[in-house]
Amino acid sequence: MMIQSEGRCPSRDVAGLADQLRPVMLKLSRHLRREALKVGISDLDAQLLGIIKRKPGLGISELADIEHMSRPTMSAHVKRLEEAGWLMREAEDPDGDRRRVRLVLSPEGKRALEAIRRTRNDWLEARLGQLSAEEFAALDAALGSLVRLVEVRG
Repeated sequence: MMIQSEGRCPSRDVAGLADQLRPVMLKLSRHLRREALKVGISDLDAQLLGIIKRKPGLGISELADIEHMSRPTMSAHVKRLEEAGWLMREAEDPDGDRRRVRLVLSPEGKRALEAIRRTRNDWLEARLGQLSAEEFAALDAALGSLVRLVEVRG
């Protein structure tokens, strides 16, 4: 299917590109998830820890909303991460609400996330190093478009 869009490529096969890109992205994602498992952390745990690292002080309800999970389910995940020593709860809320619990990474959680980042980067670097200069340049040039692709809402 060819689509015309003002301000974009005059003609493009969106369905064809989507059909080719989807399995590649899924396979890449699977490889990166496996690298997290080598550190001993599930993909979901790594994702939750990453969100809390980016937004320290987040509450369980907010985290559940971000991940589109029920609050009881998220509470169970948070409890498990806390028992693993990767997460801590802070009772002090800057707004004075003593019922609200703020989630922060423990030092062990920070180390675990860093280990995942290193393992995933090592895997990617090894593969990027096997590309030709032209292939590397093409990926580098496409990076901005890929970032935009995952940030587009709708």
